[in-house]
Amino acid sequence: MSKWDFDGPILEIDRLSISFFTRLREIPAVMDFSCIVQPGEAMGLVGESGCGKSTVALGVMQDLGVNGRIVGGSIKFKGRDLGQMTEAELRGVRGSEIAMIYQEPMASLNPAMKIGKQLMEVPMIHEGIGAAEAHARALEVVTDVKLPDPERILKSYPHQLSGGQQQRIVIAMALMSKPALLILDEPTTALDVTVEASVVQLVKDLGKKYGTSMLFISHNLGLVLETCDRICVMYSGEAVETGSIKDVFDKMQHPYTQALFRSIPLPGADKNLHPLVAIPGNFPLPHERPDGCNFGPRCDYFEAGRCDAADIPMQDIAGEDRHGTRCLKYTEIDWHAPVAATIKREKAPIGEVVLRMDNLKKYYEVAANALFGGSETKVVKANESLSFEARESETLAIVGESGCGKSTFAKVLMGLETATEGRIILDGREIQDIPIQKRDPAMIADAQMVFQNPFDTLNPSMSVGRQIIRALEVFKIGKNDADRRERMLHLLDLVKLPRAFATRMPRQLSGGQKQRVGIARAFAGGARIVIADEPVSALDVSVQAAVTDLLMDIQRREKTTLLFISHDLSIVRYLSDRVMVMYLGHVVELGTTEQVFSPPYHPYTEALLSAVPIADTRVVKQHIVLEGDIPSAMNPPPGCPFQTRCHWKSKVPGGLCERELPPVRQLAEGHQIKCHLSDQHLAEMQPVIRIAAE
Repeated sequence: MSKWDFDGPILEIDRLSISFFTRLREIPAVMDFSCIVQPGEAMGLVGESGCGKSTVALGVMQDLGVNGRIVGGSIKFKGRDLGQMTEAELRGVRGSEIAMIYQEPMASLNPAMKIGKQLMEVPMIHEGIGAAEAHARALEVVTDVKLPDPERILKSYPHQLSGGQQQRIVIAMALMSKPALLILDEPTTALDVTVEASVVQLVKDLGKKYGTSMLFISHNLGLVLETCDRICVMYSGEAVETGSIKDVFDKMQHPYTQALFRSIPLPGADKNLHPLVAIPGNFPLPHERPDGCNFGPRCDYFEAGRCDAADIPMQDIAGEDRHGTRCLKYTEIDWHAPVAATIKREKAPIGEVVLRMDNLKKYYEVAANALFGGSETKVVKANESLSFEARESETLAIVGESGCGKSTFAKVLMGLETATEGRIILDGREIQDIPIQKRDPAMIADAQMVFQNPFDTLNPSMSVGRQIIRALEVFKIGKNDADRRERMLHLLDLVKLPRAFATRMPRQLSGGQKQRVGIARAFAGGARIVIADEPVSALDVSVQAAVTDLLMDIQRREKTTLLFISHDLSIVRYLSDRVMVMYLGHVVELGTTEQVFSPPYHPYTEALLSAVPIADTRVVKQHIVLEGDIPSAMNPPPGCPFQTRCHWKSKVPGGLCERELPPVRQLAEGHQIKCHLSDQHLAEMQPVIRIAAE
């Protein structure tokens, strides 16, 4: 039991309104927001970027900066109004009784101070305990967060740890004073899906151990399902639906919640037969909110004169566990009606081989002690013997954790790096040794890339139209300026952006609109092959559906080959025709989507599938949490690259996994894995993800 024992609600937010004041106007960020967190309860706060989730968290921490103010309502922590506390009282509560974990772990760690000292500071400052006791407690929490060799970790600096380890240290720091309330603001966004799974499991276990209540902020509905007891859905500054996980997921009572679920790839979604349904329109800016229901302009059930007549209060839904909705028509809507028939699309016929890689290797040489002029060099084996084909109109997904070599081979294909060994053949021409500066415009136009972060890939001082025209000039497309301008407008049509956007600057566009400009630019030269490197991971779920649908639409029309690099296996299952799983530079499994998502699997594929959070209460998953981090490509393990983390290794006799690299085996037509497991053990594998019988 937590030492901060209390009987009533830990957190009670009542009709909270928060505004930010600029020189021009007051901008309401949160309006009429209420939420109660009971002792030991985990409350998930979900919604798109800009809906006010983080503002609520900063309101609880009383940390709204110089421009932010609470303009209505109250926030009570254990019955005490935080807004009425003095600065000294707040200092006693922050960090000690209420702790917060942020999205980016390095923002919370001092790069110049050893981990042990940073952890020890917390109880020494808040509780006045001695160094020896603080060190013992630091050792205990580092062990609790399952970090290897805790003594070594305490003596390390933050930069010596991986991203997942840094995030565990931040969680350990938050737990040092055994707080009564832990606020987690997108704590796993920057982490790999396998690390995310272990961090989420850790947070759940520690919550139970310490009796901590949690406010878990996320845009990932699957993660909230796995972590929380209750959920509050926010839209444009307001709570629109709240209730238990089961009630909100299975008996949703607000059109926005329904629209969110329709825009994420749950089991059964199919890009041809059951495409995702993107939410129409755009999220309103805070000073341009509509009258009445904020979601009204984008809602399928909107009724003029009623939904926009006045502010809509939260209403309790009778007979359910504190389930509420901000919808006037919730009793009139048929929530079980099937989705209006979306256009079924013909599967594009897969054509001839466009790209072939034969035994591609990419090694980097680095000085072992480059900082101090050491003469010895080490080799980083980024890609090992990559062999695969990609065909016209095909989507080949490449999945794996950070550091597995996905982006390295993309760089070699683009000409940003040259191959160490092996061949890359694009439309019958070998390109592995031709750096980008020696490629002709047609070859550059043939292989294009859509990047992860749309904010970094556009020139902030150049209009949208000019950036697309610039690409056409580089690719030597178009007879004259007028011809190129006309092509630019057609490209805007292709990515479903209004032609008026040609004169806009990137800062005037939302994230999803910027990504569409990036896609238009990539397709400007009639690309034969487009590498999409995590193209939707920086976007909101409702925008993801529109952008993935757009990519598929253009692919059908242009017959483009799409290499889709991602760690989100739900989107991979929805989009791809074939899947290539990479680990530490090796292709460990390759097959059709159906083959890769059904047993038998490579043990690494099995672990990846288990780690994916799925926002469906009917899904039952095998629980496989990978221990340890991905090894360094500078010092890979002997034998099978995955053997240091594989829970099937004990089934292979004689230490074979630790001695020999497994051969590539054909399990079926077009399905190969690199694994020592016997046919008998592979036949015993059970599905990782299954839908429970109703």
